[in-house]
Amino acid sequence: MSAQMVHPVLKNGVGAFVPQCRRLVFHYCERSGSSRGMIEYLKKDLIQFAKEHPHVEVIVTPRPSKHPVIRGLYLNGKDKVVCVRNMEPTDIAGKVALLKESSGNKMKTFKKPVISTTESVRGIWSPFHTAPHKI
Repeated sequence: MSAQMVHPVLKNGVGAFVPQCRRLVFHYCERSGSSRGMIEYLKKDLIQFAKEHPHVEVIVTPRPSKHPVIRGLYLNGKDKVVCVRNMEPTDIAGKVALLKESSGNKMKTFKKPVISTTESVRGIWSPFHTAPHKI
């Protein structure tokens, strides 16, 4: 009897991380003072970012007479736009990291403190549900 390799069945992305950000588009104005930090970021840090993250497509386009923005496009078809006018290159690097690590989904407000697929018959336990104790 020979030993066989057991291959796990992967479901719903379990076992493999799929980055959600597929494209970052950098828009800037070549003459505007609000794009100064963006131009500096593009010249110094963007090439290193593109080498470290080959799964993210990087597009740089000039947009005359407009404030600089970074647009992140995601696998779910949604996008997020961040205005980076008058920001320093270090601040822009933080915004780029935020867009890269984001999933593209909108922020959700939770109406209940517990999220479950099956509702509890008794409800959520609280110490105030018991009879009062006397000391």
